[in-house]
Amino acid sequence: MSRFVALFSGINVGGNRIVKMAELRAFFEELGFADVASYVQSGNVVFCAAQTDVTVLTKTLQDAFDKRWGFHSRILVRDAAWFARLVTDNPYPEVVDDPTKLHAMALEREPISEETGRLAEKCTGPERFEVKGDVLYLHAPDGLGKSKFAEVLPRTLKVPGTMRNWRSVLALAEMIGQR
Repeated sequence: MSRFVALFSGINVGGNRIVKMAELRAFFEELGFADVASYVQSGNVVFCAAQTDVTVLTKTLQDAFDKRWGFHSRILVRDAAWFARLVTDNPYPEVVDDPTKLHAMALEREPISEETGRLAEKCTGPERFEVKGDVLYLHAPDGLGKSKFAEVLPRTLKVPGTMRNWRSVLALAEMIGQR
């Protein structure tokens, strides 16, 4: 069995689309996954599966989740090797000691140059970003909540994804066994 992380987007944010983590863990177990654990309330689930194709796992989870909870939450499934690269490829190692200022956005696909070019035009504040494959790294020195760039990022990039702060990235990497 291989280990994976399912990253949910848009659940338990602002009191909307509430999904209790105990129910989410039970949901994964009902689907036949093993060693299920969750991290914080924003929808991070580490699990083991016999299936190794992340596309198949994502579709299985997405269809069952939508049916069970009655709303759509984008789910990105990533394996242990992806998480190892995520941590290793961090272009901002000098800011890892302040994990609330460093973020990684898992993207559904690697953006094309026109998409990252549009994004670069909008990055006019203190933030800086770098895209490596299907990950966007963001250093927001004033914090994500105060970042004007973070507000325009999703609608400018137009590549669906879900963001985690570096503390969450490291915790999930440890849970999946890559730290």
